[in-house]
Amino acid sequence: MSLYAIGDLHLHFQSECRAPMQRTERVWRNHEEIFRRNCARLLTEEDTLVLLGDHSWGRSLAQCEKDLEYIAALPGRKILLRGNHDMFWDAGKTEKLNALYAGRLHFLQGNFYTYGDYALVGSKGFCFEGPFYLDRKGRILGWDEENEARAEKIVQRELVRLRASFEAARAEGHNRFLMFLHYPPTSILEKRSPFTDLAEEYGAHQVLYAHSHGEARFHNSIEGNFRSIEYTLVSGDRLRWMPYKVI
Repeated sequence: MSLYAIGDLHLHFQSECRAPMQRTERVWRNHEEIFRRNCARLLTEEDTLVLLGDHSWGRSLAQCEKDLEYIAALPGRKILLRGNHDMFWDAGKTEKLNALYAGRLHFLQGNFYTYGDYALVGSKGFCFEGPFYLDRKGRILGWDEENEARAEKIVQRELVRLRASFEAARAEGHNRFLMFLHYPPTSILEKRSPFTDLAEEYGAHQVLYAHSHGEARFHNSIEGNFRSIEYTLVSGDRLRWMPYKVI
């Protein structure tokens, strides 16, 4: 029984793909079939796969049905985290989604799941992504402070949701945690953040995140061991559609 993770499938069986890179970059060509085959070879029905958001380009649940059916048909238990493009998933409707897909898909938001003696906790997260003002050499001279203030409000909201996930697990007696985010834990301006602080507060064993696409963005946040916690980027194109084995 193993635990795997990957993010950013960006499926669009019933909707329009809205990312130019997904239409032009080689790593995205036929990625749905490549990922399906990799899962079929790697995963068993006893394994758990955590998908770290941006599951579908659909704007409503009706536009995502085939995408979610594709995920449900993969081997093992599937746990889904909410991403910034998952318009079908309102944070307040997580219980309804869990009821609708009971026994087939598990939606992680304000709740937790278990793997062995670990509690799997998570939320979408957030980090400030600009706009930034650059010089001719690409060095940051400044940034949009109004947009940074809006980002801070979202960060605080997501911290509340993430803490609720930790506390739900702790209330059931769990004290070993694996933490999942869609967004990176830090922006390119940060060496640590409220999300890394929260991971340290609860003693998370690992933090896994997604969202960062393209080689130019793969190293924008923490990687490896930082203050005794292991941080790993698991966006699909970074992994070339091979699920990352967490445990």
